[in-house]
Amino acid sequence: MNSGVRRLEEIDIHELLPQQEPFVMVDVLTHFDAGSTSTRFEVRADNIFVTDGRLDASALAENMAQTCAARLGYVNKYVLKRAIQIGFIGAIKGMKVFDTPKVGDVLDTTIEVIEQIMDLTLVSATVRVGDRVISTAEMKIALADEVEE
Repeated sequence: MNSGVRRLEEIDIHELLPQQEPFVMVDVLTHFDAGSTSTRFEVRADNIFVTDGRLDASALAENMAQTCAARLGYVNKYVLKRAIQIGFIGAIKGMKVFDTPKVGDVLDTTIEVIEQIMDLTLVSATVRVGDRVISTAEMKIALADEVEE
């Protein structure tokens, strides 16, 4: 499914996401295939979700959701060759936060597609800093009917 059009790291993440600064919580798409997608994100001091040098837990959920959005953006733009479709978090289930990252940490987030039925996708998400898992969750993502031009 990876079309090989461009190296993933060369794609401007803003081309794939409906979110704009200061709410962008992924820096680069690092992996894409039929079953999974991964992104990387460096926690910076000026991030709106950083307090006392740490990224708060709600930002981890947003990072997972934006990894889903990056996947959807990639599929729309590079696989289906159409405008970006907007997705919404339908539900977050079983989210666990084992640690919150500090400024300078690099998050590696992977989503695995568990099931996809029409406009609903169920994913399992894992956020790591190095080899440590810091957060996990399942998310249901619902797609909007409209496509963003």
